[in-house]
Amino acid sequence: MNCKIVVNAYIRNKSQIKQAERLAEELTLLGADCEIIKNVSLAEIKDGRITAINADVCIFLDKDRACAYLLEKKGIALFNKSQAIEICDDKMMTHIVLADHGISMPDTVYAPLCYYKDATISDELVNSVEELGYPLVAKKCYGSLGADVNLIKDRTELFNFEQKNKLEAHFYQQFIGRGGEDIRVIVIGGKYVCSMKRSNKNDFRSNIELGGVGEKFVADNDLISLCEKVASIIGLDYCGIDILMDNAGGYFVCEVNSNAFFTEAERVCGVNIAKKYAEHIIVSKNA
Repeated sequence: MNCKIVVNAYIRNKSQIKQAERLAEELTLLGADCEIIKNVSLAEIKDGRITAINADVCIFLDKDRACAYLLEKKGIALFNKSQAIEICDDKMMTHIVLADHGISMPDTVYAPLCYYKDATISDELVNSVEELGYPLVAKKCYGSLGADVNLIKDRTELFNFEQKNKLEAHFYQQFIGRGGEDIRVIVIGGKYVCSMKRSNKNDFRSNIELGGVGEKFVADNDLISLCEKVASIIGLDYCGIDILMDNAGGYFVCEVNSNAFFTEAERVCGVNIAKKYAEHIIVSKNA
């Protein structure tokens, strides 16, 4: 099997590099001809037709949806599929897709598109967002590793955030739990693999890259069923689902990551996540 692991053309993050290397290692052990490549000129449209690299399988560790769709349309099997990557990349779209499926999520208010720098922020929008209660969370639709996720504590901060970010896609959410804590759940092939609790004493965001610390978390049946359902709805072969807990112990889906880093989860959970993902890819391709 000719397998390409696609990473971003401008890759700098050591965790992403490590992830690609671990997958290449496990796929090679399973007999795949594996190569890590950057998403530069992998597919183009010439004379109205798509030309693309030669590959049976691409493990797509990037968010470049144009490249993903081109490769997939050319007949290359992508893990994850292009549509699933696109849904997860847009955080607001993730919640839209999951809505009306019985999935518990923070209450969410989208910010309307704005095209003018001199536009006045409406009281109607501010009043609607305030119904979420303070503090509340403001997020840009696109971003990774906790970037562009903000805690809003009062009306002044809300107005200032909206004024500063009105030209970018963003939304607002109810604040769940105590902050600085969540559960990262890994799902592969629609099945629960492992979970870890992430805690950050210095930030309301629990991301490992922002100083969060992981520890093994024993998931109950409710959490397992919830996360497997989320992965199935979006159509993900592999994902890391971030779960918030309220003060009563209820689970709320915060974000779904199609290319979630797994180094820390492997370490604290004692599970070879890369091997399980590689095995899923081989089995799926040969099915």
